[in-house]
Amino acid sequence: MALKIAIGGDHAGYTYKSMLKEVLAQLNCEIQDFGPDSEASVDYPDHVHPLAKAVVNKEADFGILICGSGNGVAITANKYQEIRAALCWLPELAKLAREHNNANVLCIPARFVSEEEAKEMVRVFLNTDFEGGRHQNRVNKITSC
Repeated sequence: MALKIAIGGDHAGYTYKSMLKEVLAQLNCEIQDFGPDSEASVDYPDHVHPLAKAVVNKEADFGILICGSGNGVAITANKYQEIRAALCWLPELAKLAREHNNANVLCIPARFVSEEEAKEMVRVFLNTDFEGGRHQNRVNKITSC
């Protein structure tokens, strides 16, 4: 069964979002695009909140958010207790986010990574399983407040 991927971000991430949708299509993913639809300035929370809700409600298996620094989208997505959004700038960080943190949203800083790095992070993130074990206990403690 194809992975369902929710993708979105802001105007600074628009070009990368378009490029990453092509990668997701090559991976036979089902894609739900939460915008934006151009490089015109937008407020990223308007796109992040619906994406996060889609992941929380299991309408998507994973989310991918792209903005200039990755910080705004990660902060917003992590307001949801069920979301574990990881800001990554190297494929190794995307791998660890999945293996150790069971991250379900990948946040990419478009102004700080190359297109090839972004593509590889998506591939690694989607093809890495959570290790569980000792990491599960730690993940369980994230939403304890």
